[in-house]
Amino acid sequence: MTEQDRIGEEEFPTWRVTLPNRPLTGLTVLVVEDSRIASEAVRLLCLRSGARIRRADSIRAALRHLQTYRPGAVIIDMGLPDGDGAQMIATIARAMPRVPVVLGISGDPDNRAAAMRAGADGFLVKPIESLAVFQQAILSALPAEARPQGLRLLPDDVIAADPAALRDDLTQVADALSQADDTEAIEYIARFLAGVARSAHDRMLEDAATALARDHAHGRALATDLARISGLVQDRLAAVRVS
Repeated sequence: MTEQDRIGEEEFPTWRVTLPNRPLTGLTVLVVEDSRIASEAVRLLCLRSGARIRRADSIRAALRHLQTYRPGAVIIDMGLPDGDGAQMIATIARAMPRVPVVLGISGDPDNRAAAMRAGADGFLVKPIESLAVFQQAILSALPAEARPQGLRLLPDDVIAADPAALRDDLTQVADALSQADDTEAIEYIARFLAGVARSAHDRMLEDAATALARDHAHGRALATDLARISGLVQDRLAAVRVS
């Protein structure tokens, strides 16, 4: 199969078989997400929905992917390590042929407006745990002719956070903290950690990340914030290893 054949193959989802409990059968979803815990949640949601998944952890990796494959849906985190998710949404929304479904995701609901202005078809708030919410966000954005026909039951399944993925994200934060020495690094750590904490339902860790972002934005000293976060991250890592 040539590269052009592969692009054509995934240019639009094919609904040859519609299974009531697998309404996204035939759809390929590209998730652009730097957090392993969030990415793993989407993988499980896709698996339960019948969709195939491809993953990219940066804008650069996603754009390389899109040069070869044409997914039926792209889910883009608003805060990526190498750029603004809204800019990537705008790029994909303008491309022809257009990806049928472009969704923004973020742990911060306030990012919805930026995603929609950039051209997203919808927006999901992390943590993405509800199978029904995930499926409906994609199905409602698809063109009418591509949606499965007939009535379907809305599943009430909830996807739990994956401990191994959480450990990977916490390790990434610990490594970043040991090397953080500039403004961009601090901003990224605060944003990334807040998202991970929300996905893990860890309010204490989320509050620490939010305090870091706030103090950084106001030009305050960050030594206390960074020391607190470092201690919390190490505590969480120890707990994940034990369990």
